[in-house]
Amino acid sequence: MSHITIQLFLAWCCCWLVPAFFAEAAVTARDEENGKSPTWARLLDDAGRVQLPTKFLKALPPDFIHFEFDDLRTYAAEYHPDEHRMVLNRSLSFNAAGRTLKPLGKMTHKELEVLYHELFHAYVDYLQVVEEHSSESGHRSNELLHFAREQQVCRYGEVEIASIVQRKDETESRYLTQAESWEALNETWAVFIGWAVWNQLEMQHKIGKSMFQEPRQAHQWIRRLKVAFEQGDLRGYYVPEDPDERRLAQKKYLAKPSQLTLKEAGFLMKQVLGFQHDFIERLEASFGSSRVSAC
Repeated sequence: MSHITIQLFLAWCCCWLVPAFFAEAAVTARDEENGKSPTWARLLDDAGRVQLPTKFLKALPPDFIHFEFDDLRTYAAEYHPDEHRMVLNRSLSFNAAGRTLKPLGKMTHKELEVLYHELFHAYVDYLQVVEEHSSESGHRSNELLHFAREQQVCRYGEVEIASIVQRKDETESRYLTQAESWEALNETWAVFIGWAVWNQLEMQHKIGKSMFQEPRQAHQWIRRLKVAFEQGDLRGYYVPEDPDERRLAQKKYLAKPSQLTLKEAGFLMKQVLGFQHDFIERLEASFGSSRVSAC
């Protein structure tokens, strides 16, 4: 390679890569001076700017989640509750540099679906940590955790699983352990949180404002939810505790009969996503009594 070629390459790096690095560093330094967690402060600001749910995000302390980035192959993201650590694919970082979170406005709808899925896991983790510290004082468990444990006993102790993921109609009955049923519930709920955010973004992309400001778009979101229920899309999975079963399949996916219920969806929309009360009432009325849960 000639000296001229090398000089041109170095000049290109200075023009394009260095400014991006310093732009990222400047934002981080500015937030640190203001006493904020830079990643969390920007995440909340971005979510509000693109009109995404922030109710459950605001309940989390700024330094609770430790964000990391890696070249993930199997999953798009992983949350590790023992360490409150969220590992995201490098594609979700600013300039794919693996240092800080990419602005939400620059993420695709799919990336935001994945991010909100994992943020919900972090939220449940936080509620459990708070509950553990307050149990000695005799305080009642958080409303979300209380409802979750009711549903865990009523709906996720015995489930129908899809023997083969691609064949939704071929199901088997399973009795789950305490850990398996808790994971099945959490994954099912996180699937819905991600689904709700993705479809909200799809609606808002068409009109350039919150879907709650446009009745027709809100109605379209409700129609999409009905289709998701009909197709059995709102279902999670669990990792079998039995090593022999786990060798056959790392994950067991719930079947359509064990997917999310309308009651669970309504609770999550209200308590986690902070959807408007009249929107939830309209949604429940549109379903009528056809999806009343036994729990």
